[in-house]
Amino acid sequence: MLTLRIEKQYFFMSCFGLKNSATQRGLPMNAPVQVIEHDGKPEWAVLPYDAYVQLVEESEMLQDVRDDDAVKTAIKQGKEELVPGEVTFALLDGENPVKVWREYRGLTQQQLAEVAEISTPYLSQIETGKRTGTTEVLLAVAKAQNVTLDDIVFQVEK
Repeated sequence: MLTLRIEKQYFFMSCFGLKNSATQRGLPMNAPVQVIEHDGKPEWAVLPYDAYVQLVEESEMLQDVRDDDAVKTAIKQGKEELVPGEVTFALLDGENPVKVWREYRGLTQQQLAEVAEISTPYLSQIETGKRTGTTEVLLAVAKAQNVTLDDIVFQVEK
């Protein structure tokens, strides 16, 4: 059996602690909500469209804050890294990703080649595009630079 009741409540303001922001936007503090019940239990809530839009906006804002907090935590824990704009722009400009990351990490070709256990001339050929490198070699180069394989085989769509 379906029943309908109309309630006045602080339905979304109290959920998000937004009593002041709602009134600043001109939304009513206690908009009417229609609650549709099925077998005596609330199943649907019908609310004014402006209130719905406000609820969606505030929910998205809350998710943005949570995402920002998660990224900041990951950076503090060393699980994520902030990459300078120069690195990003160099990659987007089509520069060789192996070379871009090597220079950003402050390594010489010889140092990177030693850690990746390949020859310096081979690394040089990879950086200049004369050779592509095997998956095994590229994985070793990526690991030596603390990046993923995707980071060093990055290609800009033209």
